[in-house]
Amino acid sequence: MTPASVPMQRPTDARLLEVDSGGQIRGMLRSSFPTLLRSGDIVVANDAATLPASIFGVHKRTGRSVEVRLAGSESVFQEEVRQFSAVVFGEGNYRTPTERRPAPPELHPGDTLQLGTLTATVLELLGHPRFVLICFEGPSERIWEGLARHGHPIQYSHIPAPLAVWDTWTPIAGLPAAFEPPSAGFALDWRTLDAIHRRGVHFATITHAAGISSTGDVELDTRLPFDEPYRITESAARSIRLALAVGGRLIAIGTTVVRALEHAVSIHRLLKETTGVATNKIGPATELRVVDAILSGTHEPGTSHHKLLSAFVDQQTLAKMDEILQHHGYRSHEFGDSVFVEKSGDRAAGMELNVFGLRHRTATEGYMLQRSF
Repeated sequence: MTPASVPMQRPTDARLLEVDSGGQIRGMLRSSFPTLLRSGDIVVANDAATLPASIFGVHKRTGRSVEVRLAGSESVFQEEVRQFSAVVFGEGNYRTPTERRPAPPELHPGDTLQLGTLTATVLELLGHPRFVLICFEGPSERIWEGLARHGHPIQYSHIPAPLAVWDTWTPIAGLPAAFEPPSAGFALDWRTLDAIHRRGVHFATITHAAGISSTGDVELDTRLPFDEPYRITESAARSIRLALAVGGRLIAIGTTVVRALEHAVSIHRLLKETTGVATNKIGPATELRVVDAILSGTHEPGTSHHKLLSAFVDQQTLAKMDEILQHHGYRSHEFGDSVFVEKSGDRAAGMELNVFGLRHRTATEGYMLQRSF
């Protein structure tokens, strides 16, 4: 695959690789995505806007330059937001590939980072020399103002020109809660949403604080994705329950939606209004309880995003997808092409709906519909 180097969210030639529940694979234009949907389905997207989460400054004890990439905050949905987990780099910027960036000066609890007009203190190391918990000084209003004034979107070397904040916002962006863009949502626009609606397909949003996708360190990358807060409103939960109860499929726009919905169901055993923190890792051993298909970007093997797709299809199908994506030059990363992957038939067989409109494995085949509210 070729990394997409131009920050264009919806190029007219964007491609989509479809993998249906029988394992059949075909390519099409991404603008054809609505034709893959059926009346009664529900599409769920992440409406988090992306923060300017990269901040340059100085490690005051040593006087060395650093870049701080905010990676998460468990209080992102609260009024007072001061503490963030962060990955810290040494001198340089995004033009150097992340894995080649120098390490920061040795960090200790109590160290001070001067980041523009913002001052942050290192509270603790989070099991790695460059992964820390920091706390900004001052009220939330001052922190948000400082991020807006001094922060930049987190960016990687495959895009040569500096990103603007609006390059990272999806068309449905709302609350600024994501640290990197929930980029599967770049594929959406109002024309697409209208086409979805005209096919009798429902649409709902959740908010998931999409975290950092690469740390530049092989050991630290194995811990991705980090814990990520999310919020599911009662309206969204009700819409999903209703769609599933009458046999509709749930199509997630992006890996963050899969992670949030599956985490909520694993905690509550039903889908309801939830504000929580997704701590789950999704991979080949995961039994998806609620999501039937995913529209996602194209991701390289070895990444957590790619691993998540193995919950939908077996390794043989996933390898075949990778081969096609590579051979036909699909564009990867956040501004690249897309894949649409349905849960394979053997993973969907033997599921039924309970009274809450959620699917659970049984000894029977196919789907049995129950509805009780």
